[in-house]
Amino acid sequence: MVRTTHAIQIPRFGAPDVLTEGEIPLREPGPGEVHLRVLAAGVNFADLLQRAGLYGQVPDRPYAPGFEVAGEVARVGQGVEGWKEGAPAVALLRFGGYVRDVVLPAEQIFPYPPSLSPAEAAAVPVVFLTAWMALFETGHARPGDRVLVLGAGGGVGTAAVQVAVARGLRVFGTAGTTGKRDFVVDQLGAEACFDSRGEWEPEVWRALGEKRALDIALDPVGGEATQACRRLLGPMGRLVFYGLSEALPGARRSWVRAALARFKTRSVHPLSLVGKNQGVFGIHLLYLKEKESLLAPALEEIFQGIVEGRWKPILDRAFPLNRNGAVEAHRFLHERRNLGKVVLEAGSA
Repeated sequence: MVRTTHAIQIPRFGAPDVLTEGEIPLREPGPGEVHLRVLAAGVNFADLLQRAGLYGQVPDRPYAPGFEVAGEVARVGQGVEGWKEGAPAVALLRFGGYVRDVVLPAEQIFPYPPSLSPAEAAAVPVVFLTAWMALFETGHARPGDRVLVLGAGGGVGTAAVQVAVARGLRVFGTAGTTGKRDFVVDQLGAEACFDSRGEWEPEVWRALGEKRALDIALDPVGGEATQACRRLLGPMGRLVFYGLSEALPGARRSWVRAALARFKTRSVHPLSLVGKNQGVFGIHLLYLKEKESLLAPALEEIFQGIVEGRWKPILDRAFPLNRNGAVEAHRFLHERRNLGKVVLEAGSA
């Protein structure tokens, strides 16, 4: 008998309602592999870019998007040790997360604390690991450093603000609504959060005071925001770039808007970095290659911090793990309504 599982897929590029659902084959777990029954799947802005046709390399269509899931082990392949049926786990995937079951190498799954629900666990891996790599691996953040987090009310943003504050950094942010800005300051501990839809660069300078500059800027936006970040950085400042949300302001792809966003995100000549003693880094969890070994210890420390109450997943809401739920989740993110993370959850109403 051929096993199948339910999947939400991208059959063609377009608005959220192009998403489809149906049954796809589910192979048996081979040696060193695990069959994970998915209870929740994280939704990221990169999923929206894929659906709109603005992402980089993707599988042949139709395919299921999704980089992270949480669930329980259903079966293990030959040679797998340390995992048994029913064990809770999160997994990092190279696409394919909008499904009810997934088979993947055992090294791609990690235990998560029993105090977390599957939805909360699915809200952790991508955003916290992106924030962690940006701050501590490429950004080399130290206590007392001044960091600016663009999109501080989003998934990566809320994670970055929390871990930065807990590690003794001075944190500033930008966000698009008063409610998000208040939350970033009052609940997450940032010193200040400025209106991302206004002229926030002068406000950051005023908040820094005494002509001090930033040490680190986390930028998932691109365009003119990137240029502002570079101006705000001081000597030995680090710009960490991990997205281009400016290229997709609405639910539909616009090549003109995408091209304009890329044009505004100007190229960086090495000599311009030398004169200012600055560095520019890029983060993409899918392309760490031999550096993937950094992920397991980082995720273990992230979950330990959650257990100890130093930070927590900020889960805005869970939509049903079906086609309608995925469509609504994508629309919700397109409208920038989320405060923190959005997930798809099996069995949610």
